[in-house]
Amino acid sequence: MTAVPDPQGHQPEAEGQQPAAGWTPTWALGRAVLLTGLLLITGVLLGRVDLVVLAAPFALGTAYALRRRPTAGPQLWITADGEHLVEGGDFAGSVSIGNPDTVGYDVAVVRTRVSPWLLVERAQVGGARVDLSRTGVDRPFVTVVDTGTAVDLELTGKARRWGRHPVGPAGARVAAAGGLLVSRSVLTERVSVGVYPRTEPFEAVEAMPRAAGLVGAHHSRRPGEGGELAGVRVFGPGDRLRRIDWRVSLRARQLHVAATLSDRDAEVVILLDVLAEAGRSGGVGGAASVLDTTVRAAAAIGEHYLHRGDRVAMLEYGPAARRLRPASGRRQYLTLLEWLLDVRAEASPHEPYDQVFGPQVLSSDALVVVLTPLLDERSAQMLARMARSGRFVVAVDTLPTDIAPPGRGRGWAEVAFRLWRLDRATMISQLREHGVPVVAWAGAGSLDQVLRDVSRLASAPRARGR
Repeated sequence: MTAVPDPQGHQPEAEGQQPAAGWTPTWALGRAVLLTGLLLITGVLLGRVDLVVLAAPFALGTAYALRRRPTAGPQLWITADGEHLVEGGDFAGSVSIGNPDTVGYDVAVVRTRVSPWLLVERAQVGGARVDLSRTGVDRPFVTVVDTGTAVDLELTGKARRWGRHPVGPAGARVAAAGGLLVSRSVLTERVSVGVYPRTEPFEAVEAMPRAAGLVGAHHSRRPGEGGELAGVRVFGPGDRLRRIDWRVSLRARQLHVAATLSDRDAEVVILLDVLAEAGRSGGVGGAASVLDTTVRAAAAIGEHYLHRGDRVAMLEYGPAARRLRPASGRRQYLTLLEWLLDVRAEASPHEPYDQVFGPQVLSSDALVVVLTPLLDERSAQMLARMARSGRFVVAVDTLPTDIAPPGRGRGWAEVAFRLWRLDRATMISQLREHGVPVVAWAGAGSLDQVLRDVSRLASAPRARGR
């Protein structure tokens, strides 16, 4: 039990609450008045003094209970501790009911809704603890609120899945004057709790196809001032004398210089295919849907490259075509996690390629990591178009390996599912023939061999037409 916050704290208007408009009599007050009236009228009409004496305690008790009537309704607000909350972490929230009146509330009943992905295991109100592991949080909680104080319904549990999960709306009703008066329902709007995806340990090789910035741990494939040796070539105009390799020059009887690669940061674009969803999410520790694998893999890959000083951008291949501009550092990592909380699978009849891959959106030198379940033909066409345009593309298959066919055991469902699997495998083979490496996401080391192949292709000489 705590003191009611001042007017600059949790105001009903500021929190979107609906304050009680007044107090209404309860059935107890109606029965007391009716019984008192019947006894008095019957005693007067029949001349029965005993009936009048019997009605006196009911009349005095009702008058005594109503001597101090409440005028202000209760206040209600929700708070949730959702700062840097990760899947599987401990969740804590509270629903507070305050009494700004000079009369105490005899009984206060509070009820709230909580997202099923926030598994509330325990509740504490008024010093009493309640185990909710079996019953759930969708139940009323009863407490007493003294004048000028507030009582918190504290909820604790586990965050089971990434995303923005609501706590609330919540409602409360209170009774005063010995239970003879009850307030109207007070409601408060829900608040959202952001749960970040749990990132799996991810490591990738140092090889990068190209880079265009000036900082970072990955070496560029472009020649320039740096510390990594790229080879030895013939001395040309503009070369510095300190770069001359005298051993090779004496052997070849011609000046040669040591060529180096510039130390520049790489730009990594993580593209999320949100055209389709498959599988059923079981939260952290359970089965993973396509969207779960996509978001968690994007967080792991982004964390890996951002911690190495590279620039990371995010794109959605879908109707919304959301974009996160490339940047580096810890601020970009937190922004990336916040951006991932709003990822939603949404089907669209239109082709989103042009609005996603405009000339001012996607750099031609960036390494594009596409997280896709390859459930839509447009996704495969998008990968092929990007490969033909000369971009460095790596496709990560996010379809769960244990996905079950719909309607298992019903006639041709198994056969149709096998045919669909064969057709999808053929599509993946065609993508590889077009130069798009496709690899299934398997956590750490998933992209090592693919990145080596892409880097080797990027460093190979290309024929140029005149």
